[in-house]
Amino acid sequence: MTATRWNHAIVVCCALLLAGVGGADRAASAAEPIRIGAFFALSGPAATIGTPTKLVAQMVVDRINKEGGINQRPLELAGGDTESDPTKALMEAKRLVEKEKVVALIGPTRTDEGMAVKPYIEDNAHIPIVMTIGGDPVIAGGKFGPFKWTFKTPQRTSIAVKKIYDYLRSQKQTKIALLTATDGFGKDGATWLEQLAPEFGMEILAKESFAVTDTDMTPQLVKIRETGAQALICWTIGPAGARVAKNVKQLGMTMPLVQCHGQPDPKYVELAGEAAEGSIMPSTKLMVADQLPDEDPQKAVILEFIRMYRDVYKYDKQYPINTHSGYAWDALYILSNAMRQVGTEPEALRGAIETTKGYVGISGIYNLTPEDHNGLGTDSMVMVKVERGKWVLVQR
Repeated sequence: MTATRWNHAIVVCCALLLAGVGGADRAASAAEPIRIGAFFALSGPAATIGTPTKLVAQMVVDRINKEGGINQRPLELAGGDTESDPTKALMEAKRLVEKEKVVALIGPTRTDEGMAVKPYIEDNAHIPIVMTIGGDPVIAGGKFGPFKWTFKTPQRTSIAVKKIYDYLRSQKQTKIALLTATDGFGKDGATWLEQLAPEFGMEILAKESFAVTDTDMTPQLVKIRETGAQALICWTIGPAGARVAKNVKQLGMTMPLVQCHGQPDPKYVELAGEAAEGSIMPSTKLMVADQLPDEDPQKAVILEFIRMYRDVYKYDKQYPINTHSGYAWDALYILSNAMRQVGTEPEALRGAIETTKGYVGISGIYNLTPEDHNGLGTDSMVMVKVERGKWVLVQR
């Protein structure tokens, strides 16, 4: 080959190589996004929980995409507003699956919403959903139906009840009264509070209930006050818990008020005011991150989450961090970790989620099994107390 032909060949090869590289770059940049449905209560009574959950979901997607996405594909959220309504939640789930063609779902916000969506996921959609709700029925099986495709990141109600009972037993407070909401979450709490009481030596002296829209729980509390109970356990999320705290203070009741794991939230302190003082409740470690020992494996993860939430995205100005804040973070990372392993084919993805082991998240260290689609134990929770408007760790 002459020098001229040799030089020409080199030029052609270089041009082809450059074209190939450019083409690969363009292909990578144009990689089809992985669409995940994210539907939460952005309006209605649960909006104070659902709206910041959506913001966290987008924060996580931004973080994952900045790090290269999932196997060189970016994540993309398709959003929806459940309006805190079970019927609307089901409509949004169907829209996201059938029109938006999402490969998985995260959400919704309330237990009743989750129970409305679950049959559609299990019987028709057959794609994974990682719920961000507190109640157990969505993954309870038995009379609540199969949960092959359904997972959740918040602790099970039963785990929160065990944490409370263990704490009360340590305080030698075994005569208790229950005040629970009549919605799905409240009923789930009442079920587990009654079922687990004998195991922890608890004697239930009173069982009262209320609707989450009730503005005054004084009649129920007057009955409870007369029983001589050593502690009062209230099971509800949202503003109703603050109303109970105010009524307790107005009646001059001195027994400890124990709220559920849905109440560790600055909004509770804001709404209850001075009546919040002394309230005790189980919480994720997120609420007392600075009080955790350095050897706690979750501490570094939680502190990074707080840094991003407060300093980078500045969400805390409008939606101060609460115990719910990390649920979407954990849901998306559990999903994305599974996608990195097996891609997005539904059955393979479901199987990878179900075998998640040792994922260190905001709400705990997750170890899922076919029987347990949550994967958290009592060691994922701490007991906290409101003191001077701040959250104080009282038991690990």
